[in-house]
Amino acid sequence: MTVYMVERDLKRISMEALGDAQKAAISKAAEMTSNGTDISYLRSTFAPEDGRCMCLFNAASDIDVKRLNDDAGLPYHRIVPALDLTP
Repeated sequence: MTVYMVERDLKRISMEALGDAQKAAISKAAEMTSNGTDISYLRSTFAPEDGRCMCLFNAASDIDVKRLNDDAGLPYHRIVPALDLTP
């Protein structure tokens, strides 16, 4: 499994819509895992000043992360392998 970072531009998103997007990512990850694709949502960091949002997923491939975000209807600019440096 690899950690992937999903970069998003969410300018002018409401906090309610941001929460709904997070719930959609968590729900879609659970659905995909129950259907045999091992993927999990880890966490997000949101910078409200400029709308940048970085979401971390644990998955076997970037294709799985792309499919999750596409199926959940979540916008993104790119998906890249990342190092999760949480202590």
